[in-house]
Amino acid sequence: MIEKSSKPTKRTLTSAHAIVECMKIEGVKHVFCVPGESYLPIMDAIYDEPSIKLISARHEGGASFMAEGYAKASGKPGVVMATRGVGGSNLTIGVHTAHQDSTPMVVFLGQVHSDFRGREGFQEVDLDQYFRHIAKWTVEIRDAKRVPELVQRAFRVAQTGRPGPVVVSLPENLLIQESVMAFGPPVRRPTPRPSKNEINGVEQLLQSSEHPIIIAGGGVKASGAEEELKQFANKYQIPVMASFRRHDVLPNDHPLYLGHLGLGTHKSILETVQQSDVILAFGTRLSEVTTQDYSMITEEKRLVHIDIDHETIGKTYQPDIGIVADLKEGLQDLLSINLSTVWKDWAEDRRIVYENVTSLTQQDLGCHNFHSQIIGKLQAHLPKDALITNDAGNFAGWLHTFFQFTERNTYVGPTSGAMGYGMPAALGAKLAHPQRTVISLSGDGGFMMTMQEIETAVRYNIPIISIVFNNKMYGTIRMHQEIHYPFKPIGTELGGVPFTDLAQSIGATGYFVRTIDEFEMAIKGALKTDKPAVIEIESDPNLISVSSTIEGIRKQQK
Repeated sequence: MIEKSSKPTKRTLTSAHAIVECMKIEGVKHVFCVPGESYLPIMDAIYDEPSIKLISARHEGGASFMAEGYAKASGKPGVVMATRGVGGSNLTIGVHTAHQDSTPMVVFLGQVHSDFRGREGFQEVDLDQYFRHIAKWTVEIRDAKRVPELVQRAFRVAQTGRPGPVVVSLPENLLIQESVMAFGPPVRRPTPRPSKNEINGVEQLLQSSEHPIIIAGGGVKASGAEEELKQFANKYQIPVMASFRRHDVLPNDHPLYLGHLGLGTHKSILETVQQSDVILAFGTRLSEVTTQDYSMITEEKRLVHIDIDHETIGKTYQPDIGIVADLKEGLQDLLSINLSTVWKDWAEDRRIVYENVTSLTQQDLGCHNFHSQIIGKLQAHLPKDALITNDAGNFAGWLHTFFQFTERNTYVGPTSGAMGYGMPAALGAKLAHPQRTVISLSGDGGFMMTMQEIETAVRYNIPIISIVFNNKMYGTIRMHQEIHYPFKPIGTELGGVPFTDLAQSIGATGYFVRTIDEFEMAIKGALKTDKPAVIEIESDPNLISVSSTIEGIRKQQK
């Protein structure tokens, strides 16, 4: 039974204090920013509110990644602030990531004084228009008394339906204006359920299936439905594949887990999708990467698509059955269907295929020994509930292929493919789960884009571990150069950067690693320290991906 909501509370406050009150109502604990004079009143109001901590970053891009990583790890909206057009432009990458990754985020941007609008005022940009195509909703507030209405709406839009980023533009003169403010209750996420007819339709479709599979995505995680997914898979013996960078949707050591549909996925794993006849798409938008350039779901396959967002269903593939539902509620209802389990043998066969191509013991003899052993040592030494983030880059292929995520909510990665994401996202994740080990993986290219946030970690005593694979190049792009324009590298070679020394110079612990024994000593030491740590790994530039070398690619081009 839902208790009757109390009447909205009313108080006379400045707009800035009203915004902070809205944050309090939503249980916001951390706000990320780079300070700006256009929204000083909000910062002052946060100073007066002991339940909210302000995290001041070194760059707005880093701040936005922190907020996005915090939201992914906590399940609560990330909040980030910046000033006018310049700060807003810098944090755009985090907004785009939140949009593609379906992450709840509320962005507050200071705007020029209302009297100066339309005159090309200092740092003026029409912020609500600027962000409109990459945000779920944008608004500029012009009337003080409407601040609670529109800010609470922003939190609602960010968290309901398909989650995403909302951008709120705040003219600086608005923030000091007082009004009688009326506040409503915190957001309750709607949790729609499937109809009986829809459930019956899924049952009938599965009754005729020989090789059904589940592709499980971020909607399962967002609704907290990991256990329901496991129960459904177990009851009907239907195997599960994770969509791009949603590895922890089902324990990877579960006998029904058949792999991750991402970049560079082994062809043997992709054959599982090719052999399937019914695909149950649970909480995934069936993205370009998940579907391998939109090639995996062919006309002869039957598709059941369940998602919280009606616009996601049928956006790319027209389903045989499309159901708008919260995944937790939907999976609970699907447990009522009556099926004779006939897929156990097929699931077991495909599990063997998965294990054969992801077993570290098989790879230890190959030319990619060092990188796979790094992942093996992480598996051996990290706590089971350790939370891993990663940047964009080919180095992530070893993590995606070999690491076994066995607990829920242990992975945070950008489906947008944003470079510079891993380490700042780890800071947000650590603030969301301060008692857990949080570790980021980056290449030298991506790490250098946001490495200034190591100083943020030191200043606020956020003890994350950052692993940097340093091959002195933009490796992913170099790989594509060698495939399409062999022997003509341009723009992808990078200079040497002493990441270890830089980390130590700003107060972090630094380790430089050349061998697997040195890495094992470094990870053991980093796990014991109470400071941020950077582990720099000297990487062979020839080892360009899990399945190829530059030398091998060039030989194929001759």
